Amino acid sequence: MQNVVANITERLGRSGYRAQSAPTVRTRRQRMLDALTCSPVDRPPVWLMRQAGRCLPEYRALKEKCSFRQLVQTPELAAEVTVQPVRRFKFDAAILFSDILVIPEALGQGFRFRETGGVEMDYIVRDRNDVRRLNTQSISDRLQYVAQAIRITKTKLGTETALLGFAGSPWTLANFMLEGGSSPSHTRALQLFRRDRALFDMLLEELTLATTEYLQMQIIAGVDAIQIFDSLGGLLPADDFDAASGQWMQTIVSSLNNQVPVIVYSKGARNWKSLIHTGAIAFGIDHEIDLADAVKQFPADCALQGNLSPDLLVAAEPGAVAAETTRLLELMRYRKGYVFNLGHGVPPNAKMENLEALVTTVQNFV
Repeated sequence: MQNVVANITERLGRSGYRAQSAPTVRTRRQRMLDALTCSPVDRPPVWLMRQAGRCLPEYRALKEKCSFRQLVQTPELAAEVTVQPVRRFKFDAAILFSDILVIPEALGQGFRFRETGGVEMDYIVRDRNDVRRLNTQSISDRLQYVAQAIRITKTKLGTETALLGFAGSPWTLANFMLEGGSSPSHTRALQLFRRDRALFDMLLEELTLATTEYLQMQIIAGVDAIQIFDSLGGLLPADDFDAASGQWMQTIVSSLNNQVPVIVYSKGARNWKSLIHTGAIAFGIDHEIDLADAVKQFPADCALQGNLSPDLLVAAEPGAVAAETTRLLELMRYRKGYVFNLGHGVPPNAKMENLEALVTTVQNFV
């Protein structure tokens, strides 16, 4: 594994710049960046995973006219969806409206949405020949619509609000590619990891290269921070996590060379040491993990993000959402480097009044 990672590092090279000193006048953007670097803030910043789209009436109005793919691949529309929740709720950060599967698509494995829900890839990656046919050359050229969306979004946001870019982790992408799309039980990636480690490493190496180039393109286009979604990290037994997912994320983080803060969100993962070893400066904590326990596991110089249950936005009343939000804020009051978020994405049937209660509670926290 070490030889594979060293090979990727050699192919990627090194580049980057160090962050400039913080501006005198605080903005929502600066609040977000300060929290990610464990610098003092007046209150925790707030943004929500999957805040762009889904439950917002203004997004649904657009969705009646355009398909999801049109929204993702049309820079002006992607930028509009990205800023919609910021206009409504004044979040401290916007997250780019896109999809993790743009990477497999750029590699040559397209996808489409099933009428019954979920996605289906154009073919299933089954063997060495399928991996070899993936085209990792000029990924950024094929994903220029993302870079254009970032530049348009930056113009809309100005200097007031941070913009987050993102990508799926190589492990998570491999699961979709090997299953041929969405699956009720992702098993083939772990089977390949155990049965044919050389082929598994071959696939993950290509995905790591492509993801790094993609994130570097986003940084050049102007994102302020990056989140890596290791959404299927929890499928891995703790003993396998580092080799199957952690080390590949570590290579990406290292190759980005501190250009912008990197958040790693690994849903369901419990291998704290391997997560810390990725080199990210911030970690998303999912809602099935006790935030107080996470505080004990991560060093004080690591920022933490999370972890209100998304179910509350659907099933609870605004008062209950505000109470649980306050509980988490009080729990983290004396921890430097805390970003308020959900423990997973905003549900499509989230109540608008519950979102309002969440955001208002954080913004008024003193």
